[in-house]
Amino acid sequence: MNKGGQTERCDFCHAQLTENHPHVLELSNRQLKCACRACAILFSGDGTTKYRRVPHRAVYLSDFHLTDAQWESLAVPINLAFFVYSSTAGRTVDFYPSPAGATECSLELASWSEIAGDHPVVNEMEPDVEALLVNRMGQARDCYVAPIDECYKLVGLVRMRWRGLSGGAAV
Repeated sequence: MNKGGQTERCDFCHAQLTENHPHVLELSNRQLKCACRACAILFSGDGTTKYRRVPHRAVYLSDFHLTDAQWESLAVPINLAFFVYSSTAGRTVDFYPSPAGATECSLELASWSEIAGDHPVVNEMEPDVEALLVNRMGQARDCYVAPIDECYKLVGLVRMRWRGLSGGAAV
């Protein structure tokens, strides 16, 4: 059930959805769509359709280390962001949480290319639907490969707790 008490439905066939249903990304506008398992399977191919299924894989990257200088060279204004290769843009784009939701940052592509060269896992992520999630909040220095629906969910959680200009202590 969604917050309004109505049953969530598949955006394609309108079947009733389970709580942990799959998501599909519409590539042209980066909009996530809710899908039943049967419809989601239709978009699990080579990515030549206008939709792409979001995978469930989430992996902690214990060997992925960004130096402070590398992070600063990316010019992300806060210490939490996710980076995803956009096939429509033809480049990697990055997003960070803000009071307005997921905000795209102007990624320093030369810096990103250096980081991607040092960490081959970046080039193994599924375009458009898997992201490198970087958490450098407080003492954390954690990196993950994460599905983009989970990245956007995290942005939503941060947004709900945002206070003032900087986000506040709860963020």
